[in-house]
Amino acid sequence: MVTSSAPNHDRASALKKFDDTKAGVKGLLDAGVTEVRTIFHRPAQDTEDFSVVTDPAKFTFPVIDLQGVHEGSVQRKEIVEKIRDASETWGFFEVINHGIPLSVLEEMKDGVRRFHEQDPELKKEFYTRDLKRNVVYLSNFDLYSAPATNWRDTIPFLMASDPPKPEEIPATSRDIVMDYSEDVMRLGYLLLELLSEALGLSPNYLKDIDCAKGLLILGHYYPACPQPELTLGTSKHADSDFLTVLLQDHIGGLQVLHQNQWIDIPRSPGALVVNIGDLLLASSILLCFL
Repeated sequence: MVTSSAPNHDRASALKKFDDTKAGVKGLLDAGVTEVRTIFHRPAQDTEDFSVVTDPAKFTFPVIDLQGVHEGSVQRKEIVEKIRDASETWGFFEVINHGIPLSVLEEMKDGVRRFHEQDPELKKEFYTRDLKRNVVYLSNFDLYSAPATNWRDTIPFLMASDPPKPEEIPATSRDIVMDYSEDVMRLGYLLLELLSEALGLSPNYLKDIDCAKGLLILGHYYPACPQPELTLGTSKHADSDFLTVLLQDHIGGLQVLHQNQWIDIPRSPGALVVNIGDLLLASSILLCFL
């Protein structure tokens, strides 16, 4: 594994130069780069701490069918039990028959692509590191503090509790971001109800303590990489969010850490991956001891 040995001031200068382009990783490809710059080289320890599972049949990633969740207590109880088990053993699970049309999911992915693949000068209008804004375009939130830069650009949309005005959202994604936000909020309410019931609480418990108050949509874009062995689109991390719903692209590549092994999440058309998040996990543990 190749790592950076350049002095810190050289790295800082390289990061500033990259940031000042306001073109992100996509801009590097547009400029014709054929080698991954040192700022993107991931540390060797990223590949040494844990192993990738060699026998996929050893683990079965939880897939939960939400069909019938509103049709009767028996079906709902079975779904709640599956969510409880998946949350306790994995912290992740995939949901199908969740109520969001496949057409909406595909258009959401297309809307993110349209933004990132449009004229660079149009994108620069949204480029900022002011994270107080409702709509931000940038490359790597932690650009100046992370040991390695991820090969990724992002446009976040803060859609709740104080959503942006429609005209603040890029025209390339405006309609679908607003439609998708409504759908994913409805799904979020349902998942929080089911998680509350899995904890032995009233269905509205997590909503009543404001777990459903915010909605942040992250439109990640992973350009083709000329030397993928040197970098990652998203390095290993833990999510502190109460509840994260992940919409995978066709290429996959998403992995979760389970029993000290990195395991590929299966790709299923229309399926969504749910991460209960560190804060919700901590809340669940606390409730179990009360």
